[in-house]
Amino acid sequence: MYLKRQAGPHLVELPDGTTMTRADLPDPSTRRWVASRKAAVVRGVDAGLLTKKEACDLYNLSEEELSSWRTAVSVFGENALKTTALQKYRQPEPLESKH
Repeated sequence: MYLKRQAGPHLVELPDGTTMTRADLPDPSTRRWVASRKAAVVRGVDAGLLTKKEACDLYNLSEEELSSWRTAVSVFGENALKTTALQKYRQPEPLESKH
């Protein structure tokens, strides 16, 4: 089996002491983004396993989408990435009153 050599680290240590490799990242052809896959990408970017640009290019994400995932995880934790929890963690902005 031939492995393509990639720039950057192949292994990083996460804050909880576990290690993460590029093999722990979701498949680039992923079409269904469940919370655990989103969290893996966020952990990889935050740990320096891949850059924001690499993640966006590899997974066809916009910078805003990746940024929203990272913000949700940093503020509310990985549960905020669940689609069913969006209403719980993302409150609408209040409307300005017209007086």
